[in-house]
Amino acid sequence: MKDITIGQYYPTNSMIHQLDPRVKLLGALIFIISLFMTDNFIVYGVITIFIGIIIKMSKIPFRTLMKGLKGILILLIISAGFNLFIVPGNELIRVWIFKITDEGIKRAIFLGIRLIYLVIGTSLMTLTTTPNDLADGLEKAFRPLNKIKIPVHDITMMMSIALRFIPILMEETDKIMKAQKARGADFETGGIIKKAKSLIPLLVPLFVSAIRRAVDLAMAMESRCYQGGEGRTKMKPLKYTFKDKVTYLTYAGFLFFIYFLNRVIVSIDVLSILSI
Repeated sequence: MKDITIGQYYPTNSMIHQLDPRVKLLGALIFIISLFMTDNFIVYGVITIFIGIIIKMSKIPFRTLMKGLKGILILLIISAGFNLFIVPGNELIRVWIFKITDEGIKRAIFLGIRLIYLVIGTSLMTLTTTPNDLADGLEKAFRPLNKIKIPVHDITMMMSIALRFIPILMEETDKIMKAQKARGADFETGGIIKKAKSLIPLLVPLFVSAIRRAVDLAMAMESRCYQGGEGRTKMKPLKYTFKDKVTYLTYAGFLFFIYFLNRVIVSIDVLSILSI
């Protein structure tokens, strides 16, 4: 549970930490869009260089980012396996009714890269942004939706509380697991079914603790007469700086370059096919 990086904040003084949360939210969105714009290794090489520069500027240890990948390891294996054996193409290896094709290998590699980069990108956003700043950035970015009666403040408040509860529940899970191990519980040996059954003594007290914390939080908010975002002010209002504007231009240049490079590569592939 300690390996989950989404929802945690890594305090340090870096240029990425100092950016406006709205800038980082848009950056994460543009990064996700760029991942699905192409299926070419050259373009993914450019994206890798870009994310590497961001990681270096954020001053977050690479090992901390890699911890978040352990949580999606099973999903990564299953997704890559399905693409490896199901996608049609030129057959390379056949084992019983299963066959591995060249197109399947390519799809599996691209899917794995996308999942890994998605986790790294979202982890970078949360590791460099406090839950309060993230909620303020979301509320400010989606404020126009208030005109069509969408409760933006309430939605962002729920997201902020959910992000805050992630490290608390992780700590609570660790305490319960240690207590159950002290009573003789075994969470590591046996098959999948046995391991799933062994989690029942862990999940029941965890759900009870989460519900109790949620009830306490609701009572605390009601006792302080919390009424939502109507008329509320911010202690630290968000304001764009010169660095934020330069970062916006960098995002635009990056997205245009990825689109242009992808189009050039596609054009070269088409011309090579026509020449044959």
